[in-house]
Amino acid sequence: MKLSNALSRAGITITLAVLAFMVIVHDSTFQPAPRQGEGFVSPLSAPRLKPGQKIKILSWNIQYMAGKNRVFFYDVPDGNGPDERPSSKEIKTTRGEIKRIIDAENPDIILIQEIDEGSKRTDYENQLALLLGMLPKEYSSYSSAFYHKAAFLPHPRIRGSVGLKLAVISKYRITGAVRHQLPVIPDNLLVKQFNFKRCVLEVRMPVEGRKDLAVFDTHLDAFAQGSDTMKRQVEFVMDILDRTTKAGHDWVIGGDFNLLPPGKAYERLPESHRVYFNEKTELAPLIIKYRSVPGLAELNGPDYRKWFTHYPNDPSIQGPDRTIDYLFFSDAMELRGHYVRQADTLKISDHLPLVAEIIIPL
Repeated sequence: MKLSNALSRAGITITLAVLAFMVIVHDSTFQPAPRQGEGFVSPLSAPRLKPGQKIKILSWNIQYMAGKNRVFFYDVPDGNGPDERPSSKEIKTTRGEIKRIIDAENPDIILIQEIDEGSKRTDYENQLALLLGMLPKEYSSYSSAFYHKAAFLPHPRIRGSVGLKLAVISKYRITGAVRHQLPVIPDNLLVKQFNFKRCVLEVRMPVEGRKDLAVFDTHLDAFAQGSDTMKRQVEFVMDILDRTTKAGHDWVIGGDFNLLPPGKAYERLPESHRVYFNEKTELAPLIIKYRSVPGLAELNGPDYRKWFTHYPNDPSIQGPDRTIDYLFFSDAMELRGHYVRQADTLKISDHLPLVAEIIIPL
C-alpha cells in the first residue's frame, strides 16, 4: 500500500507539473480568437474613397526587413541554412529601400506581410511604427495583426521572442479592422502553442454613397506538406470573400499565398523545391473563381517570367523563379495597370512588390 500511495502521489505531482508547464506556455504564447477586432488608427480628417476613383494597391512581403544578404536556416530544403538573423545595419538599410519603393510607387493602399514587432532577430523593434515614421503624413490610417507571437520560442536557431504581423496602411479612412484566424497546421498540443497562427486581416474603408470597401491582407502557411492545411486555408479565404460579396461589399485581397498557380509553374521549379508544393495546386479554386493579378493567362503566357514574385534566398536559385503572391478583387471592380516591380527590388526582400490599379464602381 505504501508503494502504491507513493506512486499515486508521484503521478499526481507529475500531472500537476505538466499542467503548470502548459499554463505557462499558454500564457506566454499567442492565443487568438477565431474572429476578433483589431485596433486601428485613422484620423477623422482622412479622406473617404469615392465611386469611380482609381486606387493603387501595393502588396509586399518585406521579409521583416532582412534584405537579401542572408541564407536563413529555413531557406534551404534541409533546414540547415547558415544564418539566423540580419544585422542591425542590414535592417536599417532595407527599411530605407522599402521607403524608396513606396515613395516611387505612391500607392493609396499598402498590404504588408512579414513585418516584425518585438522579435529578438530584429532588435525588438516595432517595424511598422518605424516605417510609418518615414512615410509621408498622408499615410495616416493603418492597422495590423499578429500571426506569430511568443515571449520565448525554444527553437535552437531562435531562442528568444518572436512577433510577426500583417499590416494595412492607407491614405484613406479606415472605420474598422477584424482579424480572422486561418486553419492551422495539425501538430501536437505543445508545438501548436508556439507555431504560426496565420490569419486574414480585414479593414473596412468607407466609400461615399456606397457600402464600405473591404480590404483583406493575408499570408498563408508555408511548410505545410503532408497535411490538407493549404486546401483548408484557401477554402476559408473563399468563404470570407463569398460572404463579403453576398453582403453587397466590393473587396480586394492581397498577400503571400505560398501557392503556385495552375499550369506549368510546378514543372518549371527545380526538383529540390518541388517538395514545398503539390503538383495540383490548392490555389486552383480561388484563382479560377475570381479575377486576379496576375491573371491565369498572364501566368501561363509567353511573358510568365515578368510575373514572378519570389526570389528564394537559397543560393542554388539565381533569380526570381515563381509566382506565389497575388491580388484578387470583386467582379464590379475594374482592373487597370498592374505589374510586379522587379528590376530595382531584387536586393530588398525575397519577395517582389505586386502593384495594381483598380477602379471603384460607380
